[in-house]
Amino acid sequence: MDPSFIAKIAQIASVLEVSGHPKPGNVHRTQDFEDMAFEDFLISGIVIGDIMKKAAKKGLKYKHKEETLHNIKLGKLIRKAVLETDKWVTNNTNLGIIMLLTPLSAAAGMSDVFSELRWNVGRVMDATTPEDAVHLYDAINIADAGGMGERDELDVESQEAREELLENDINMFQVLEMSSQWDMLSHELTNRMPVTFKTGFPLFKELKARHGTNKATVQTFLTVLSTYPDTLISRKYGKDEAAQVSESAKAILDAGGMLTDEGYSMLEEFDRELIAKNLNPGTTADLTASSIMAALLDEFK
Repeated sequence: MDPSFIAKIAQIASVLEVSGHPKPGNVHRTQDFEDMAFEDFLISGIVIGDIMKKAAKKGLKYKHKEETLHNIKLGKLIRKAVLETDKWVTNNTNLGIIMLLTPLSAAAGMSDVFSELRWNVGRVMDATTPEDAVHLYDAINIADAGGMGERDELDVESQEAREELLENDINMFQVLEMSSQWDMLSHELTNRMPVTFKTGFPLFKELKARHGTNKATVQTFLTVLSTYPDTLISRKYGKDEAAQVSESAKAILDAGGMLTDEGYSMLEEFDRELIAKNLNPGTTADLTASSIMAALLDEFK
């Protein structure tokens, strides 16, 4: 796939995700947070375009030989995208999206047809290096993503941990694999993006064709949330709270979600409730963005 095309899709996916309304507990087109606004997320989605294009170009350049795939330098690209975002907005708006869309962009650059995309995500991740892991740690700290890595013996805030990564030849895939049991993004990146490709992408594709982009975005978000308790909520407030949020999302889906008047009314109330409790299903939003990107890559291929 063409790198310029891939970059545009990554930008569009980022913007469409945050525009989904009423995406419960998140910033959306009619709702800001105290420390970040809807426009911050729009800006963040646009400014990563150049880095996504670089990722796609590198995927295209190195796709033919497994032994050269480490030259994609995935961790460095993630760090660059976070730094670029940091120039334009003051808070962490898109670390998770960057972590998902960067390997997806590189994999798309490697793919001649859409059916190769998921397999190539795995190839990109398998080829990561200890240097990639160090750059990922830097990106997490630049974004000030509270809670990421705290349960891991290789603490992201520790300089000694960075040295240990290099000394013991622990690559980025292995670091993420350590936290994959409790962090959805880590699990997604070390298992060829199962939520994106098995749940989010096919659902968004179907719903967009029948009901339009906004309904497809929010319904995909609800479906992911109802099935997979959000690990951002879990990190901040515990597994029981995350499970309860998922149960509420399922009840809304059972009533039709975005597709019925009853479901929509429940959804608006759910949004208000999550905001009042400061419960933000941010990981679900990240997975919605990667699902949208995959769907658009397929639609406009």
